[in-house]
Amino acid sequence: MQFREQNRDAWDQLARSGSQFANVATDAECAQPLLSLDTRGWLPGSVKGLDVLCLAGGGGWQSILYASAGANVTVADLSPAMLHLDEREAARRNLRVRTLETSMDDLSALGDASFDIVHQPVSTCYVARLAPVYREIARVLRPGGLYISQHKQPTSLQIIDRDEQNRYRLGISYYTNDPLPKVLDESYREEGTVEYLHRWEDLVGGLCRSGFVIEDVSEPRRGDPKAKPGHFRHRGMFIPPYVRIKARRIESQPALGDRSAIWTPGE
Repeated sequence: MQFREQNRDAWDQLARSGSQFANVATDAECAQPLLSLDTRGWLPGSVKGLDVLCLAGGGGWQSILYASAGANVTVADLSPAMLHLDEREAARRNLRVRTLETSMDDLSALGDASFDIVHQPVSTCYVARLAPVYREIARVLRPGGLYISQHKQPTSLQIIDRDEQNRYRLGISYYTNDPLPKVLDESYREEGTVEYLHRWEDLVGGLCRSGFVIEDVSEPRRGDPKAKPGHFRHRGMFIPPYVRIKARRIESQPALGDRSAIWTPGE
């Protein structure tokens, strides 16, 4: 599809231009990799020997930290330039990292139940539909496996600009299924990419329908009360840009329509 090709090209360019989203792991981060990866204590105390998929996580940061912590790492990304950073940094640090160039909704090159952890940074906004992504993640995760993801909040993607009183204005329908139009305020947009708004019923409900239970949710704070209007941290004080979700692949799923297998209050 055309949006995938455009996003691949955009992320290739971001990687080559030294974008902040292509900053590789530092020596200090690699010395305590789990602290860098996990500020909320969602990961197990050790990931040594675990099979980890860094999904849409190319760029030489996430995969390098997991590998430094002793995990068996696969990183899947649409952008070959981003994956090159993972390969380069792994070779430089004498780490083993497997790379796979593919879209997040096509993990057909990976086997069923082959990972203990799937970790996905902000990226679901770059695909038109979430359900195929979640289905693939559920398929490649082992029962009880952990899925940590971060997403752009839908309201943040509805912002188009701010008025004379520095109030942020919504101008994009919550129910749009089309690629997001260009807007004046692109504080939390990546240059050249095609993005889509995903509603809460898709972000959260879709996870539950795909065989996950949600264990925790957080909203990373990006606001600064001292930031001036026009700065992304000023906007972050009014509209949280991201949501982070900790979910776990349940051991088994009840058959569709089989309510006898579902616990209800009072039972």
